[in-house]
Amino acid sequence: MNQSKIQRIIDSGVDFEIKDILEKAWEMFKSRALFHVGFIVIVALIQYGFSAYLEDFTFLYTIFLAPALVCGFYLVANRQSQKENIDFQNFFDGFKYWWDLVVTNLISSILIVFGIILLIVPGVYLLVGYMFSLLFVIFGGFDFWTSMELSRKLVHSNWLKFFLFLLALLGVNILGLLFFIVGIVVTIPISYLAIYILFEELTIDAIDEESKGNIIHV
Repeated sequence: MNQSKIQRIIDSGVDFEIKDILEKAWEMFKSRALFHVGFIVIVALIQYGFSAYLEDFTFLYTIFLAPALVCGFYLVANRQSQKENIDFQNFFDGFKYWWDLVVTNLISSILIVFGIILLIVPGVYLLVGYMFSLLFVIFGGFDFWTSMELSRKLVHSNWLKFFLFLLALLGVNILGLLFFIVGIVVTIPISYLAIYILFEELTIDAIDEESKGNIIHV
């Protein structure tokens, strides 16, 4: 992924249709529904195990496991987008980028918390602004600070629209909870797929020509 091309995208400004992104995420989910549901159930069981039996160590899950697990959805979504073969183990490919993801997630989370503690508004701004940080790590191969800044600048170019996008995802997951809670095993994967699809659509022109067949950074 070419950083100068990303900057040109940022400079030109971005826009998108929230409804279109959600529809594409739904179609992507349906094509591998059992895989996505199975993985979110595994993630939920891991979370439950920590909260029920290792309550004092839940922070270890949040810091060291959650980033790589979340990125499993992004990596599988990339494979689906590129029409590549998908095995269930691909959901765990996020651990190939484990340390970079841990550092990026930890530092961005600290900055968001500080922003919320100070004035709330800066924290909300960063919460939305850093939504693509982990994707820039795994698909762009950038270090944590570059990934965070590219994400923030990209989102800043149309911050309100991205804020509304995240509100839409929140609404979708609230609906999932209302369906006897079970619905969230569908809505949570759809949310991650939607974030990936939006990222891909916004940054596809920043992919080097020789890499466009597969945007995964290795």
